[in-house]
Amino acid sequence: MDTASFSGLLKTLLYILAFYYIFKFLARLFLPVVAKKVVEKATQQFQEQQQQYQQQQQAQASKNEKPKEKKIVGEYIDFEEIK
Repeated sequence: MDTASFSGLLKTLLYILAFYYIFKFLARLFLPVVAKKVVEKATQQFQEQQQQYQQQQQAQASKNEKPKEKKIVGEYIDFEEIK
């Protein structure tokens, strides 16, 4: 069984710090690009949804433009008063 050594601990800490700073550097490089792509995609999806909604509204409006038929309730009767 291996025992822990001071030099092994220093190497581990060095690797952790190196990984942290490399990750931080790469995140500063690539995170703005990834965020821009996400925003563009969300904007595109929103615009597509708006177009679909407008098309649906236009289709419903064209259906509602049909002339309505007047209901024939019955014959008009004029009553006269009897005194």
